[in-house]
Amino acid sequence: MTDPAAPFNIFSVTCECVRKHEKAFGWALHVRYHKISDETIRRLPVYLRDLLTLSEQGRTSISSNDLAALLGVNPWQIRKDFSYFGDFGTRGVGYDVENLIRQIKKILRLSAVNQVALVGVGNLGTAVMAYPGFKRYGFEIVAAFDSAAGKVGRRIGDVQIEDVAALNTLQRRNIHIAAIAVPRDAAQEIADALVEAGIKGILNFSPCYITVPKKVKVITIDIAMDLARLPYYLPGS
Repeated sequence: MTDPAAPFNIFSVTCECVRKHEKAFGWALHVRYHKISDETIRRLPVYLRDLLTLSEQGRTSISSNDLAALLGVNPWQIRKDFSYFGDFGTRGVGYDVENLIRQIKKILRLSAVNQVALVGVGNLGTAVMAYPGFKRYGFEIVAAFDSAAGKVGRRIGDVQIEDVAALNTLQRRNIHIAAIAVPRDAAQEIADALVEAGIKGILNFSPCYITVPKKVKVITIDIAMDLARLPYYLPGS
């Protein structure tokens, strides 16, 4: 059973599995720790986000101290996270921005376009399809599904909405990542259908826990649940 709140860790935590990825990628991973934590993998996209911004601004290099100040973290944390995978920086110079972007993309398997299927094209699903930020990380929503007859056949951008009965076509279309934006009571059934269709990673926007086989990774995002934590931290509450 998979923890829905955990991030999608493309590496397993053992050195043996890291070596397997090293062979698959054809590039050296100098792993100096016995485990790569989920927290490290969770931070890598944050580093990537700001490095992409730096690149767009024309910045060619950055020190760990400056990167830490930009991100609001400790410099030692950045150096430790990168040390799992190799020596990316140069003492006295810092990190080459473009090289670091390439390395993080390799680690996260973002070097090529990742095709995504969306299930549930209501208000939230429509907003997800319209969000331009996915392309920055190499994600493209290429298929959308819904159970409402009135939505099937409509187009959102370049994507035509299909009936959920066609989910079984995902495997032959070489789509391995899906996002679920359906009501709570339909989420588990949709997750089961996606697993059956060969999906390996699920981004779950439905406000519930879904169970999947261990080979499938689930990340659950519940915006209302995260918002519900904020009042606790407000002064005078």
